[in-house]
Parts: sequence; C-alpha cells; structure tokens
Amino acid sequence: MTGGRRRRGLSDAAGIAVLGACAGWCLITATARAGRPEGVLLAVLAVAAGYACGRIGGALVPVAASGAVGVGGLCLVLVLPHAVPAPDTISPLGRAGATAALLALSTGALCCAAWSASRRAVRIALHCAAAGAVVVAAAVGSGAGAAACAGVVLCSLATARMRRRALGLAGLGFATALVAGLGVALAKGILPTGLTASLEGQLTPHRVLLWRDALHLAERDPALGSGPGSFEQLSPTVAQSPLPDGRPHSAVLQMAAEQGVFGVVLLAAAYCWLLYALWRSARSTPVVLAAGAALTSVAAMAAAGNALSFTTVTAGVGLLAGIATAEPLQDDPPHDEAAAPVGVRDGRD
Repeated sequence: MTGGRRRRGLSDAAGIAVLGACAGWCLITATARAGRPEGVLLAVLAVAAGYACGRIGGALVPVAASGAVGVGGLCLVLVLPHAVPAPDTISPLGRAGATAALLALSTGALCCAAWSASRRAVRIALHCAAAGAVVVAAAVGSGAGAAACAGVVLCSLATARMRRRALGLAGLGFATALVAGLGVALAKGILPTGLTASLEGQLTPHRVLLWRDALHLAERDPALGSGPGSFEQLSPTVAQSPLPDGRPHSAVLQMAAEQGVFGVVLLAAAYCWLLYALWRSARSTPVVLAAGAALTSVAAMAAAGNALSFTTVTAGVGLLAGIATAEPLQDDPPHDEAAAPVGVRDGRD
C-alpha cells in the first residue's frame, strides 16, 4: 500500500470514528434528557450514505457523477422552490436554508465536473452551467443562494493556477470559524453596537432571539444540554412565534443547547474531517478546492440557518465530499494546457 493510500485510509477511519461518535453522543444525551435523536441520526446516516455513493461514482465516472449531482440539485430546487419553511425566507437573506444550500452544493458539483473533464470546451461549458446556478437562485428568490453560487464559481476559477491546497482549505476553515464565532458573539451581545445593529438587520431580530434562547439553554446545562429535539418545547421565542419550526436556525447553537459542549466539539470535528479528507484526496487541487468552497458555503449557512435540518442537504454534503475524495480509475487531467508533474498537480503540501 502506498503512503498516499494509507493516509487516505486514515482519513476514512477518522470519518467513521467522528460520525459514529456523533450518533453515539446523540443517543447518550437523548437517553439522559428524554430527547428525540431521530433527526440527528438521520442526518448522520444521510452524510454516510451520500459519502459512500459519492466515492463510488467519483471513482467510476467522475465527470458524469459530478455533473449528475449538480444538475439533479438544480432540478430539485426548481421543482421544489418552497422547500424551506416560512420563518427562514425573511428578506434580505432570502432562502438561507435548504434551497440556498442545495444551490451551493450543485454549483460545487458542476465545478468539480468541469475540472475533471479532459477537454477545454467541456470545462468551459460546465463552468458556464455552474454560473447559471446564480440565475436559478435569483429565479427562486434566494439571495443567499445567489451569493453562495457566485462565490463558489469565483473560488473554482481562482484555483486554476493554485498549487497548494492546504492554504486554500485553511482559509475556508477560518472563514467558517469566523461566521460561527460571530453568531455566538451576537447571541451573547458582546459585539460593538453598530455591528450588532447591522447584523440584526440582516438576520432579523427574531432569529437573534432564537439564538439567545439556545445560548441560555446551553449555559444552563453545558455538559449534556437539554436533549436532542427539545429546543421547540423550551424556547420562549418559539412559543410566541406564529410560524414556528422548532429550530434555533444555527447548527452550532442548536448543538450547544441540545447536546452540550461535546456536541459542538463533534460538529466541529465532522467539518474538520471533511477538510482533512479533501486535503488527502487523490483528486486534483481545483476539484478539491471547488468542493471545499461549496461545503464551506453550506457550513456558513448552517451557522446562520437551518440548512442541516434537511436530509437532501446532508445527503448532498456527503455526495459532494465523496466525489471530491474518490480515487478515480484514471487520474484527473491537468488543469492547464501543459501536463504538470504529479507532485505539482497534487498540491497537498
């Protein structure tokens, strides 16, 4: 077994351990607090199943698999444009939930398909299709989706000459941590007054109140939380809302409220595992960073919305991650006209 395959095997083992720990801790907190673990368990199962399918498709037909995921996601958004509950469609963010996340994942998949293609004309066509996702987002009224799609396409194009994937993935991880940290700081009320007013105007006061309820629950029991699925019964803001969906619209704060500090650690570990798996991937650096940009967009939306509450999103996350970490039967083509040396094209350092 080569060193590269051994390290990719370690990343797979780490993923099994992290997902297993997420499921196990959910069951522990549900038992201790009489919670409902079904939602978390379904999300873990969807990620694992999507990841396995993505690895198989990415190994056999990388271009077709990526393209099918991208086109399928866009079709799903067009067929089901109202998949997001009403509390998550308040302007100016628009649909900052399942719709925006599916758009970002579809764009990332199409960009991965573009960089997996060997012909320049096919790459251009697939990148144009990815850019068309911005139009789809605008058509369904998703401001967050349009911004995420544009960001993913720009990041994909910027990777054309990038040789070091580690720096790009580190930047994506930092961006996710910054968004999550801003959300927690806003809930605690420790940001400057002007920044607080600006963010509340974008996110709406109702969402900020949900975050504060979740933070209060987390501070009440930081070890085990209140139990999975308990936020709806314990949040005063949800009780007063005319259209409640029972979620705090922040994956970080929801985990903190319902599963304690260790739940947040496991959520962060799952995201770090995805970045690590991308870093050790056998795919070319543009494929890896395009997928990383899409997954980071979903992570950012999950920190300020309820994107991960939808099985289509969690399955899509697994599919895209699996495609981007698969080991194709044939190497990806070089991303410039002249074939680059293997060490340069790999770009893991």
